[in-house]
Amino acid sequence: MRINIDVSMPIYQQIIDEIKRAVARGDLRPGDKLPSHRDMAREIQVNPNTVQRAYREMEQEKLVATLRGQGTFISDDPMLIDKIKREMADNSVSSFVREMVALGFTPEKIVSLVADRIRGLPAGLPGGPPGSLTADLPDSPPGRLPGDPPGRTEQPVGFRSNE
Repeated sequence: MRINIDVSMPIYQQIIDEIKRAVARGDLRPGDKLPSHRDMAREIQVNPNTVQRAYREMEQEKLVATLRGQGTFISDDPMLIDKIKREMADNSVSSFVREMVALGFTPEKIVSLVADRIRGLPAGLPGGPPGSLTADLPDSPPGRLPGDPPGRTEQPVGFRSNE
């Protein structure tokens, strides 16, 4: 496991977040054994007490279970992966929307820009048939909402225009 330490966030929380990402990606599966506190601490170069706190917090969240004398294991809850993915998606979307609103974008413009970005993705991504990404998107031109006046389209940095 690799963790790039961010000084603005507690290290134990970063350990928890990285384990959740590994579960969501499928790198860790229900029933997989985690390294011991000491091994994890040595691997990511932190104090073993920090890893112990992360493991304790994950136990309280029911993300892991510790079996005395055997180790700490990823929970075998069948809904675990979906729950973690939903939680991570909610956090990402909330952060994105807050930032876009802070930049002065209206909710409608945010939706339009996201729709444009999705239209630019290759068809046939995992999880759906070809073209399924754009099936429910509005038919307005890229970067525009229905009813926008003709003319220049605003394109924030990082968004690709298809015009």
